[in-house]
Amino acid sequence: MEGLFTPENFIALALLTLLQAVLGLDNLLYISIESKRAPVEKQKKVRQLGIGLAIVLRIVLLFVLLRLIELFQDPFFGIHATDVFEGEFNLHSIIVLFGGVFIMYTAVKEILHMMTIEKHEKKTAKPKSVGMIITSIVIMNLVFSFDSILGAIALTDVFWVMATAIVIGGLLMIWLSGKVTEFLKKNRMYEVLGLFILLIVGVMLLSEGGHIAHMKLFGNPITPMSKTTFYFVIAVLVIVDIVQGRYQKKLNKQL
Repeated sequence: MEGLFTPENFIALALLTLLQAVLGLDNLLYISIESKRAPVEKQKKVRQLGIGLAIVLRIVLLFVLLRLIELFQDPFFGIHATDVFEGEFNLHSIIVLFGGVFIMYTAVKEILHMMTIEKHEKKTAKPKSVGMIITSIVIMNLVFSFDSILGAIALTDVFWVMATAIVIGGLLMIWLSGKVTEFLKKNRMYEVLGLFILLIVGVMLLSEGGHIAHMKLFGNPITPMSKTTFYFVIAVLVIVDIVQGRYQKKLNKQL
């Protein structure tokens, strides 16, 4: 027992909790946008239940990864169309690629819906099934969790440290998800910004999954989008949105 509760383990816990918080930002945005599809009175419950189930499944996934990590990393099929497409796919790469495609599909669908929506559609549109929303949140939470779990395994091999960091990160997400949702409700124009950020997240996941699978398109290897590039693109999107908003207000005053 003494060997478990060492200063090194508590330092690792602090680092992993920080890692969970940083890597969970894009997941938090997805949860906030997805939960808005539920009836208003059930949105809080949807967020709490979805994240709560995801925390439990993250710990289960961590347990499985620690024991069967070879199955997630070793390729089990490949595609080799010379000079067109190549790839060696393992379970990890397939999950990440699926997550990227799903998030891009969700973002594009919502952006198109915002562009084409009409007044009568708002009145007749039915809220999405609560069960489907919770399932989507849990699945995407697991997709987002791979990076943080593999990062945790790289930092420490103590199970209680990794599990505790997952729980703390999940509780932070439950607390912050409501605040992000309320912010988006009061500032509807930022929903568009949020959806484009999700689109970039999808691109990032696709590039990461392609890199894990050693994919090549027309002989060119797929390289993962770095976190630095990702946050730089997000910063540019936010700045453009702020400048555009202020410029629009200035034009409206002149009319």
